[in-house]
Formats: sequence, structure tokens, C-alpha cells
Amino acid sequence: MWIVPEREIGSLLTRQAAFDAVEQVFAAMAQGAARNFPVIREALGHEDALYGFKGGFDAAGGALGLKAGGYWPHNHARRGLINHQSTVFLFDPDSGRVRAMVGGNLLTALRTAAASAVSIRHLARTDARTLGIVGAGHQSAFQLRAALEQRPFDRVIGWNRDAGKLDRLAAIAAEAGLPFEAVSIEGMRDADVIITITSCFAPVLLSDHVAPGTHLACMGTDTIGKQEVGADLLATARVFTDEVAQSVTLGEAQHAVAAGTLSAEAITPLGAVINGSTPGRTGKDEVTLFDGTGVGLQDLAVAATLVEVAIEQGLAIEVDF
Repeated sequence: MWIVPEREIGSLLTRQAAFDAVEQVFAAMAQGAARNFPVIREALGHEDALYGFKGGFDAAGGALGLKAGGYWPHNHARRGLINHQSTVFLFDPDSGRVRAMVGGNLLTALRTAAASAVSIRHLARTDARTLGIVGAGHQSAFQLRAALEQRPFDRVIGWNRDAGKLDRLAAIAAEAGLPFEAVSIEGMRDADVIITITSCFAPVLLSDHVAPGTHLACMGTDTIGKQEVGADLLATARVFTDEVAQSVTLGEAQHAVAAGTLSAEAITPLGAVINGSTPGRTGKDEVTLFDGTGVGLQDLAVAATLVEVAIEQGLAIEVDF
């Protein structure tokens, strides 16, 4: 069995490698060559933590496994650790023997950012120039860096309940040589692409805050009850997702589906656009929305790529198991 420790992930996994792995597995899902298993997520009743498993099998890429982990909300304050903790396990699909154990914290951040970047690549207008970010938590930095590589943006705007936390996004924009402006939520109408990355349980971005032709990547809703954008926005936008089954049950689409203003049949897997079997954006004024729920196959695809690189570079630890 190979072990790739968390401490090595930063030197091994590039944004481009994560992008390529996620794009390929989305395509495999749409072709029926990869499937996710049902998500298990439970409140522990200890440390206010949520813990669960995401797994799947990618026959096209040969990845079988699961990610185990969750959210410990007191980690940062009490232990100096990030609140999200996870580990990916890969198995040999031919024999069932364990193949690898991979640190999942940075991997999760990079694959989540890669998913929104893939949606921008395939759905945003080619002339998109202003990028908007709603939310300024830990994940927002990864989202901004990945998104800036998908279009020749010349401006970044941001909104967060605590505007002081926008400094991290301003610094990343400055690194890219771009101006940054903190705006009101209504100011998001100036954006051509909007990424929402919050932990909200009530919508903060409404249809009045979104201009025609905008592409939205909604990346924060991955649990029953969470909601970042108004349900009416999903009723008027063309909605795409990583996996329809998750989108309608625990993703952003859950609320519009529950209200009867959006059907599961109206949601398009992003992989179908990547494959060319379904059109993406069909007009400059069309609002497109990607509901990024975070599927286990993303983790497995990126982890499988990472293990191969770690072995090649001599940074994977081999143990007899």
C-alpha cells in the first residue's frame, strides 16, 4: 500500500492536474463509465462534528475508493487545525486490495476549486472580464486562483458578511495584477462570473443581484438545508451540476425542486457538455448556473493522479499491509 501524507500534497498536486482529473471524471460520469455511491453523512453528537463517506468507481480511470472525513467546527480555535478533515482511500478494482491512503485536506480544496473552474471553462461567456466572489472563507482563495486561469479577467469584486475578511481575496487579485473591489451584494450585477462559496442556510444572492449573461458557480451547498442563492434564480437559469441525484437532494437545487419550480429533468450534468453531447451556453444573455455538490469521484480521480506522481517522485511511502 502507498501512503501520500498530507504534508506532501502541496508539492505534488498542481491546479492543472486537479482540473484535468475533474474534467475527465465528469465526462466519464456523463458517459455512464463512472458512478458515485450514496453519500453517508452523520452528526456525531461529539464536538459538533459532521462525519461521513463519499465513494464511487470510475471504470474509465480505474479508480475505486472512498473519502472519509467531515467538519469539526472547533478545530481552528481549539487545535490550530483546519475545520475540514478528510482522508482518501483507493482500492485495486480487480482484487479489492487497498492501494493507497492519501491526505485529503488540500486535495479537497483543490478539487473543489477545479470543479468550479471546469464549469467556467465550459459555460462562461468568452468575453467575461469581471469575476465576482461571494464568501471569503478558507476555500475562497482556492476558488479565486483557479477561476482566474479560465478567462482573461481584468477585475475582481467580492462580498462577504465580514468585509474585513476580503483582504485575502484582494491579496490574491493583486498577485495576479488585477484590481479588487469590495462591493455590496447588489454590486454583483457587475460580474460576468460569480462564484458563491459560503456555508449559508438562507440565500444571500438573489435574482436581482445577477445580470443577464452571468455564469454562476455555486459551490457552498453540499448538505440538506444549506442555501446560497434564491430558488427563483434556479428557476430562470439553465442549471448544470456534477451529479443530478446529489443536486436535487443536498445541492443548491434542492430548494427549487422542493418548491416545484425546477425539475430534476431540467438539470444537465456538466459532463454532457464536456463530452459534446449537450450544448452548454446557447446565448450571450443566458444565465448559466453550476450546482457544485462535491462528488466522491472527484476526490478519487484527483487522488489517483496524485499517487502516480508521488510514486514517480519518490515521495510516496510504501508499506506492507
